[in-house]
Amino acid sequence: MGQKRTRDSLQRRKPRLSPRARILIVCEGQVTEPIYFKDLGRQARVRLIEVVVNEEGGVPKTIVERAVQLKKSARRTAKRLLDDFLDFDEVWCVFDVDEHPNLPHAIQQANANGVNLAISNPCFELWILLHFQDQRAHVDRARVQADCRRHIPNYRKTPPMLELNARYDQALTRAIALEKWQSEQGRFRENPSTEVHRLTEQIKKLGGTAAFQNVR
Repeated sequence: MGQKRTRDSLQRRKPRLSPRARILIVCEGQVTEPIYFKDLGRQARVRLIEVVVNEEGGVPKTIVERAVQLKKSARRTAKRLLDDFLDFDEVWCVFDVDEHPNLPHAIQQANANGVNLAISNPCFELWILLHFQDQRAHVDRARVQADCRRHIPNYRKTPPMLELNARYDQALTRAIALEKWQSEQGRFRENPSTEVHRLTEQIKKLGGTAAFQNVR
C-alpha cells in the first residue's frame, strides 16, 4: 500500500507547489462576515490557501468553543489518517464586542487553545467603514451601519467586494493607525477598534488562490 503523504515528505520531494495552508474562520455573523471572507479569497488571488468558514453564529463564548471543537476534531482526524493536510494551520474567531456576556472568558479560552481573535468594537462593519474614512470618535453599531450606507448606496448585508478591494490599502492604513492611537492612550479593544485587518493580512501572507468550504 502507498504511504500517506505529509507536508514534510512533500517538502523533501521538492514539489512544484508549496503545501496548502488551511485556515478555519468561525464567524459570529451569518451573512456579512462569511460573504466577505469567501469573496476576499476569490478576489485576492492569494495562492494555495483554504479558508473554512463556519456560519452557525452565536455569542463569543459559543464561537470560541465551536472553534476549539473543530480544531481538535481536525487534529484527531489528521493523526488517525496520517495526513497533516487535514489539520488546520490557523484557527480564527471573528466577533463583535457589543453587550456580550462572558467576553473575558471567551478571550481567555481562545488564548489557552491557540485560537486567534479578530474582534471589532462595536461591530464588523467598522472594518468596512475604514475603507472610506477614519473613525476615532466613539460610535455605536447603528451609526457605523448608517455611515456604511452613506458611502455605499443600497448597502445592507452584502459587502461590495470590488469596491472594497480597490480601497483595501486605505482601510489597512487606517486600521493600523487606529490600533496604534488606541494603544498610545492605554486602551485595548475599546470603541472604536477592529482587528479584522490582522486576519486579512495573514491570509495574504500565507498566499494562494483561496478554496472555500462551508462547515456546518
